[in-house]
Amino acid sequence: MAEQVNRFLGDSPGRTIVKLIVVSLIVGFVMTVFDVRPWDVFHGIRDFVLDLWHRGFKALGAVGDYLLVGATIVIPAFVILRILSYRR
Repeated sequence: MAEQVNRFLGDSPGRTIVKLIVVSLIVGFVMTVFDVRPWDVFHGIRDFVLDLWHRGFKALGAVGDYLLVGATIVIPAFVILRILSYRR
C-alpha cells in the first residue's frame, strides 16, 4: 500500500509535503509581488475561454461568408464548364 502511495505522489508523503510547501511559498511570493490574487487567475481563465468561444464562432461566421462569396463564382463557372464539356 505504501508503495502505491509513493508511486502516486512521486516520492514519499513527507518529501512531497515539503516540496509542495516550498513551491507554494515561491508561487505565493511571486503572486504577491505582481499583485495577483487567486480569483484574478480564475477570472482570467474564464474570460479567456469566453473570448476564445466568441471569437471562434465569429471566425466560423467569416469562413461561412468566404464560402458563400466564393461559391457565387465557383458554382456558375463549374456549371458552365460542365455544359461546355458535355457537348463534346
